[in-house]
Amino acid sequence: MTRRNVVRLAAVATVAAVLTSGCGVLSGGLRGVDLPGGADLGDHPYEVVIEFADVVDLVPQSLVKVNDVPVGTVTGIAVGPNWTANVTVMVNGDVPLPADAQARVRTTSLLGEKFVELLAPEKPGPVVSKLADGALIPLARTGRAAEVEEVLGALSMLLNGGGVAQIRTIATELNKALTGNEPEIRTLLGDLDNMVGALDSKKGEITRAIDEINRLAVTLDDRKGQIETALDDLAPGLRELESQRGALVDMLKALDRLSGVATDVVEQSRDDLLADIEHLRPILRKLAESGSDLVNSLEFFLTPPFTDAAVDAFAGDYANLYIRADLDLGHILENLARSNQPLLGPDSPLSALPPTSQLLGPLLGADGAGQAFPLPLPGQVEPAPTTGSQVPPAQRDEEPEPEPEGGGLFDGLFGGGG
Repeated sequence: MTRRNVVRLAAVATVAAVLTSGCGVLSGGLRGVDLPGGADLGDHPYEVVIEFADVVDLVPQSLVKVNDVPVGTVTGIAVGPNWTANVTVMVNGDVPLPADAQARVRTTSLLGEKFVELLAPEKPGPVVSKLADGALIPLARTGRAAEVEEVLGALSMLLNGGGVAQIRTIATELNKALTGNEPEIRTLLGDLDNMVGALDSKKGEITRAIDEINRLAVTLDDRKGQIETALDDLAPGLRELESQRGALVDMLKALDRLSGVATDVVEQSRDDLLADIEHLRPILRKLAESGSDLVNSLEFFLTPPFTDAAVDAFAGDYANLYIRADLDLGHILENLARSNQPLLGPDSPLSALPPTSQLLGPLLGADGAGQAFPLPLPGQVEPAPTTGSQVPPAQRDEEPEPEPEGGGLFDGLFGGGG
């Protein structure tokens, strides 16, 4: 071994010792060294933490891409509080990302390395804010692509004792069933295509119907207690209906018979009923032609002899006739008893009747001889009481009530007044 080889070997050993020592220049080893050809982070990169359920074999210093363009790098991977993988990435500050950005772990090729892809949401809306430094992309917006091992494992399960034989059997049976039925199958496929097209055109209504059913289910769930109470209380009612089933059946039979009789009556009286309605036609036509005149005439019937429209024609306070009648039986009999004249003139057949005082004697009180106690006529003075009579002092002191003046319609008729 030459001296030159010895010096080279010593230099390589020294570098290896520095790199692998815990107190060396690179305490983290080669993990902290940026790989050549990595993403350009720019002058002001920002940090984002992403939660993954599984990062497969993702390692630090892996690339972060947007639309297959490297924009950042993975700086760390740690276990989160909920046993999730928290991946810390650094992204170029000149790459704007929406605040609701999504992330997933993908593979560069069939056997390539893993990288983190940042992408916009599936249904992007107006960008309200951008992904800021220290932001968190939660687990609900992350995922990973299928691995080659998973695809090969599923294929192995299918081929090794899986469903290959069953697939051949299914294909054979389908050939037997479809042979000779091509027109019917073609028609069925056409109808199926029309149905799917109709469903697709009505997907808005279908979605609204599903939403309404969902709201109905929520309402029913909120009123579950009331529904349970109603179902519990329904049992006694059903038992009562069961006990009265015979009566209900009889009632329905009686209603059936009644409907038959009513139908027969209507059929027999149909012609007469139509004739009566036909006779009412001119009356109704005339009522319709009268229009507002009929309504205006009702004002006259309710306010005789002048209508409400004639009130403004009078200067005074009163337009219609008002009568105040004293119908007390005692006053009427007293007025009749005071009048000894016949009710009608001397030529009347009733002039031969006795005076009204004698006719009213039994009502006003009479002596043993059948003579009515005379009542004082207007203008006469009552005789003084006899010696033995006891007149209450209150009555002696009271002054006689004055006779009503002016007479009146009923006073003149029944003999009261002058």
